[in-house]
Amino acid sequence: MEPGQVQRLFDELLCAERFAGLADPHGVFLPSGRSGVQRLGLALEPWPGLSAWVERERLDLLFVHRPWQLTGEQRRDLEACGVGVLAYHLAFDERLTTGLNPTLAAACGWGEPEIIAHKEGRPLGMACTLPVPCAFGAEVERLREQFSGLEQVAPPAAGPGAEVGRVAVVGAMNDALVRSAHRAGAGLYVTGQWRQPARQAVRETGIGVVVLGHGRSELWGLRALGRLLHARAEGLAVFTPA
Repeated sequence: MEPGQVQRLFDELLCAERFAGLADPHGVFLPSGRSGVQRLGLALEPWPGLSAWVERERLDLLFVHRPWQLTGEQRRDLEACGVGVLAYHLAFDERLTTGLNPTLAAACGWGEPEIIAHKEGRPLGMACTLPVPCAFGAEVERLREQFSGLEQVAPPAAGPGAEVGRVAVVGAMNDALVRSAHRAGAGLYVTGQWRQPARQAVRETGIGVVVLGHGRSELWGLRALGRLLHARAEGLAVFTPA
């Protein structure tokens, strides 16, 4: 594939057009010096061994979620070997972590996502109907398996055996968002980090909460992105750091 084709695929998968005009990375961060891309690396952020990893895996192109952390030396190393950098920050967070994330809904076996929250005109959260209502505790275990652990679980007021028929996944947590999820019929609120301003709404609505952890949700998203790229780009080898 040509570098431009890979970028267009990222743009499509991450709905990058929603971020036009924002001062947030959603496209080419460092131009590629390669005419073709066969080996693509995915990373959440740079680390001291990045340049050695790029060389060892013989990468042609690199995706970095937080590209501003690239050091000057790392940029020079990448430019010297012609490896370009694609960077998507909010687009990745909002599409593949806690937000309008159809990939997560499909992985969990939930129904079609319904948008329940917006931020600056962009979808911030979704509500999904479970095919068959189940106990809160059973849905928690499904999420624990998906994310290889959870940061925090707060059972609903009715207890861990309470039936859940709808799940909300939202990329933030405040009073209004929790109440919006409850009005949408959600018995479980899934987010990345617990926020104290939402405590009263959680108590008054009786909704259950699962906090995934910011890093854990990003790692899930990175692996999901790799699977999506593999399915859509035949012949493209995708690598993530060990």
